[in-house]
Amino acid sequence: MRKSSIPDPALDILAIAAHRDDVEITCGGTIIKLIDNGRKVGVLDLTQGEMGTKGTAQERERDSIDAAKIMGLSWRGNLNIPDAGVEITRENKLNVARVIRKFKPAMVILPYWVQRHPDHLSACQLGYDACFLAGLKKLEIEGEPHRPRKIIYTSSFREVRHSFFVDVSSQFERKLKSVAAYKSQFDGTPQAQEIYKPGVDIFEFMTVSARHYGYLVGVKYAEAFSVRENILIDDPFEMPVRSI
Repeated sequence: MRKSSIPDPALDILAIAAHRDDVEITCGGTIIKLIDNGRKVGVLDLTQGEMGTKGTAQERERDSIDAAKIMGLSWRGNLNIPDAGVEITRENKLNVARVIRKFKPAMVILPYWVQRHPDHLSACQLGYDACFLAGLKKLEIEGEPHRPRKIIYTSSFREVRHSFFVDVSSQFERKLKSVAAYKSQFDGTPQAQEIYKPGVDIFEFMTVSARHYGYLVGVKYAEAFSVRENILIDDPFEMPVRSI
């Protein structure tokens, strides 16, 4: 597994994604907010992104280190799985499980379970399976058994009924800067507008989407998430969003 020069601490949250820049685009504001709140957050990129339309793997690695500094990540690593070849194999599951055992995150952030890109879909399933396997006492891989308590799925940009939203109004400008750190991808050229959605400026797209989600819950900017289980509220009286 390749990783950046950022030291290896224990983590509160681990975000898992197929490509460098995925977490910045989908949930970068929330990651920054978690860090602002004192949480230690790490990112595991499964591939080096060598099949991307623009840039080389080496350029994207440099970009990802710059983005990690902007977000304030405690750790960033890379499993070096072939780009456009993220497959749900036992080897890949165990490699992700090793990372989970090593850092023992209480929460894991995964891509949503419906995706256009096969690598993103595989990252979701690999991450879930690895969270389960990492907790098996008799699984003979390095580290003590550990199973994260919570898995949330980034559902921004998906046409689904989201489970909850996170107010990232105070973090949104830093989110944009973390995506802009990927100079090899988003350099303002017409070719760069074919990377995420054809003909769409990624920064305008993120801004419009976050503003829309924010409008739904009465804040300026928000990011969307889904969970598979029900949500328990301790005190309904304190729920911030108005009904009428």
